[in-house]
Amino acid sequence: MKKLHVSLSLSVIGLLLSTAAQAQSPTSPDDTDRANALLKQMTTEEKIGQLNQPFYLKLPIPGVKPDPVPYEVHVRRGEVGSFLFLTDPREINRLQKIAMTEQRLHIPILFGFDVIHGFDTEFPVPLAMAASWDPSLAEQAQGIAAEEAAHAGLRWSFAPMLDIARDPRWGRISEGAGEDPYLGAAMARAQVRGFQGTPENPRAFMATLKHFAGYGAAEGGRDYDAVYIPEERMQNLYLPPFRAGVEAGAGSVMSAYMDLNDVPASGNVHLLQDILRSELHFKGLVVSDAFAVGSLVTQGFAENGKDAALRGASAGVNMDMGSATYLEHMRALLDSRQITAAQLDDLVRPILAAKYHLGLFEHPYADATEQTHAEMLAQHRQIARIAAARSVVLLRNEGGLLPLARTTRRIAVIGPLGNNKDDINGPWSLTAKPEDTVSVFAGIRAKFSDSQVTFAEGVQIAKEFPSSFDGFLGAKIQKPWTPEEVDRQMKSALKLAANADVVIMTLGELSGMDFEYASRSSLSLPGKQQELLERIQALGKPVVLLLFSTRPLDLLWASGHIRGIMDCYFGGTETGDAIADLLVGDAVPGGKLPITWPRNEGQVPIYYAHTTSHKPYDSADFTSRYWDLPTSPLYPFGYGLSYSRFSYRAPTVGAKEIKAGTSAVVTTFVRNTSARDGDEVAELYVKPPPTAVSPKVELEGFMRVHLRAGETRRVQFTLSPRQLSEVDEKGNRAVVSGDYQIYISGGQPQAETPAATLHISRTAALPK
Repeated sequence: MKKLHVSLSLSVIGLLLSTAAQAQSPTSPDDTDRANALLKQMTTEEKIGQLNQPFYLKLPIPGVKPDPVPYEVHVRRGEVGSFLFLTDPREINRLQKIAMTEQRLHIPILFGFDVIHGFDTEFPVPLAMAASWDPSLAEQAQGIAAEEAAHAGLRWSFAPMLDIARDPRWGRISEGAGEDPYLGAAMARAQVRGFQGTPENPRAFMATLKHFAGYGAAEGGRDYDAVYIPEERMQNLYLPPFRAGVEAGAGSVMSAYMDLNDVPASGNVHLLQDILRSELHFKGLVVSDAFAVGSLVTQGFAENGKDAALRGASAGVNMDMGSATYLEHMRALLDSRQITAAQLDDLVRPILAAKYHLGLFEHPYADATEQTHAEMLAQHRQIARIAAARSVVLLRNEGGLLPLARTTRRIAVIGPLGNNKDDINGPWSLTAKPEDTVSVFAGIRAKFSDSQVTFAEGVQIAKEFPSSFDGFLGAKIQKPWTPEEVDRQMKSALKLAANADVVIMTLGELSGMDFEYASRSSLSLPGKQQELLERIQALGKPVVLLLFSTRPLDLLWASGHIRGIMDCYFGGTETGDAIADLLVGDAVPGGKLPITWPRNEGQVPIYYAHTTSHKPYDSADFTSRYWDLPTSPLYPFGYGLSYSRFSYRAPTVGAKEIKAGTSAVVTTFVRNTSARDGDEVAELYVKPPPTAVSPKVELEGFMRVHLRAGETRRVQFTLSPRQLSEVDEKGNRAVVSGDYQIYISGGQPQAETPAATLHISRTAALPK
C-alpha cells in the first residue's frame, strides 16, 4: 500500500500515513473471548438469526416480495442480527427493547445505514471531498456524521466506498475518491478514522469498506455489469484503498454485486478468502451488498436459494443483506452437513465481536431528543461550509473575472440548480431536510445583501429512464413543463440575464443522476441546458458557470466561451453560503480534480497513469490518437486554479542513491507569489525506470498547505519502499533498480517541471 510520511506545522493540512502499517484489528481479544462465550450458549437458530439483516422500509422495494411477518416478530424469534434503513430513534429503541428484554439471550440489534456524507448535517459528496485533497477534513466530516448518526441509534455506516473509477458514465463515481489509488487510499484511511476514531480515541461506530472489489470497473460504465481485472491491475490499482482501510481497522467489508472475472463477488472464494482474509489479513465481518447472496441464483452462479447460501457462506460472507437466504436455508445446509457447526460459528463470531466492541450490550439505545437535529446542525454548519468551499475546483478564470466585486449591483442566478435545496445535498443524502439547506440563490443573495439578485430556472431537466431507486427512496419527480411553460421559462431567464451586470449559471445534473443504477451514455448537459448557456453567453454579459454534478460533463464549448467555471459537485447543507464565499474571495479555491476530465464521452475511459506506447504522446511527431479530437483531456487529473499564484523550487532528495527497501526523503519549497492568501496542493509524482512494470508517472504524495501572501513553506515527503514497488503479471511485488524521477508541483509534471533523480542500486522483492 502506498503511504506518505510528513512532518507538518499546524497550519499545514496533510495526511500522516505509516510506511509499514500492520492491519489494525477491528475488535479486541476480549471482544472475541466474549463472543466465543456467548456462542456456547446459543442455539443453532439463534446463530443463524445473527446472519440476517433485513431492510426496514415501509415503501415497497421493486422486485422484492414483501415479508408478511412483522419486524417485531422476527426480533422476538431472534431472527435479526441487524436492520438497515431505519433511522427513527423511537422505532430503533422500540425494536431494541424487544431484543434486550424479550429474547432469551438479550443480544442487541446492530442498526446500520448509508451514512455516506452526513446525517443531520450534509457534507460534500465523497468525490468532492477527494477534490479537496484534504484527508484531515474528510476524517473530521465522517467523525461528525458518525456522531450525529449515533444519537439516532445507528452504529454502522455502509461507507466509505473505495472503488477506483475511471469511467465517468458510471453513476456511483460520486461515492468514491476518483481514479487514483494513492489518493483513494489516503481518503479511505481518513474516512475509517473519522467513523471509528483512533486507537487512542475510539468511537463506538463501525465503517464498511465497499464494494469488494473492482466494482467501479464495470464494462461501459454500466452499474452492476461484469468486470474483468487482471491480477497485477487488481493489486496495483484497485486494492490499495482497501488495504489502507483494513490497516486503519475498518470493522466491516461489503462484498460487491458484479461478476469479477466471471465469478460473482459475493460468492468469490478467491476474492473474499484468498485476498481479503489471507492477503490483507482482514479480521472483521463481511456483509453482502443488498440481496447479493440471493442474487447468486439470478446471476446463474447458484442453482437455488440453498446453493446460494452455501456459496455465500463458503466464500466468507458473514451477513446476508436483505435476501433472507441464510435465514431460510442455513438450517438445511447444516442438516445435510454441507456446512458444519464450526463454520457457522466462524460466520457468527465476527458479528458478535463487533457488537461487543461497539458497546451495544452495555449501551444499546438511541439518545436522540426532539432538539438533537437542530443542535447538531448548529454545531456543525460552519465546518460544513468550510468543507464545501474547500471541495470546489476552479477550472477557468479568464481575465481574472473572479472573485466578483462586492459592489456588483445586479446579479442574475440562472439555471435549474440555482434555487434547488434537494439536489445540491447530493446523492445518498437520505436524512437531509431541504429546509436546512442553503441554496445557491439564497447564499448569493445573503452575501450581496445590497445588490439586486434575481433568479430564473430557465430549463427543466429529468431522467429519460427513471430507476427503481427513484420510487422507493421517495425522490421527487417533477411534472414536465408544458411547451408554453418551456418557452416562458427560457424567455424569463434571458430577460433577467440581459438586465444583469453578472450572470451566475447553475447547471449540471440532479442528484439522482449521479447515483446507484444511474449510469449515462452521454456526458452532455442534460436537457436544454447547453442551449440556455449559449443563448445567455451570446448576450455579452460576464458569465460564471457553477457546475453541479459529480461526473465530469462535456464542457468543451464552455471552456472556450465562458470566462469563469467552477466545478462545485454537490456540496451539502452549506452549499449556497460556501459558493458565495468563493465568488467574492472570502474563501479561495484550492481544490484539484480527483479524476481526469474528458473532452467528451468518446475519450472514455481516460486517466493520467497510462503506460507509454511505442508512439509516446510527447514524441516530436505525435498529433493525436484520434483524427477528430485531441488525445489530451480537457482538464487533467490534479488540475485546479486559484485566485493566488504559487511557485516551486526544484525538489531535492536526501540521498541520491539508496538500497532497495530503504525510504527516501524528498523536499521542496512552495512560495505564494501573489498578494492574496491561498491554499495550494503540492503533488508528488514518480516516474519509474524503464524496466519497471509501471505507469508513466504515478502520484505518490500530496500535501495541502495554506500560504499567506508572499510566504514560502518547506514541504517534505518520505517515499517508502512500497510506494516505489509494483506487482507484476506473475503476482510478485518488487522495487526494481534504476533511476526514479521525482517531481513536485501544483499538478502533473510538464516538460518544464524540474525533477530530482533517485537511484536504487538493486532490485528487491517485497511482500505482496
